[in-house]
Amino acid sequence: MDKDSPPPPAQAQLTHDELPKEHEDPLIRHLHVIIRYAVKLLAMLMVLVILWGVFDVVYVLYSKFMTPPYFIFEVSDIFVIFGAFMVVLIAIEIFINIRLYLGTNILPIRLVIATALMAIARKVIILDIDTISAEHLFAIAAVVIALGVTHWLVGKQG
Repeated sequence: MDKDSPPPPAQAQLTHDELPKEHEDPLIRHLHVIIRYAVKLLAMLMVLVILWGVFDVVYVLYSKFMTPPYFIFEVSDIFVIFGAFMVVLIAIEIFINIRLYLGTNILPIRLVIATALMAIARKVIILDIDTISAEHLFAIAAVVIALGVTHWLVGKQG
């Protein structure tokens, strides 16, 4: 298949104009190089955040296991542990988004929506229902529904 030919309809995806290494304007070409290095720096920093998050999960688990009564979790402890896990998974999804941004010219719409769904799922999991207003709860529900429907619609096209 020719490099410039569009993908088959079953695999049609949105594309973005990746930062090309060749450009007729030297200033724009130089700025593209700077932005590419900035995105690579963001990817490296995200790896550090992921590692820090893994250490945090280990610390949270250790502290919950070593707090009397030993090896017994309360419901609130489980929510804290789930929240710590979800933060790491969200960071991994963001890293994948950064990597795809650097490596392809395909806009990963479904992955971005899935990342947002995971972030709002984390919010729902750690939500303290006693301290939240009804308006806030309805807003979260609207975001979950909108993201779920969007993810479903985008998935139907593929």
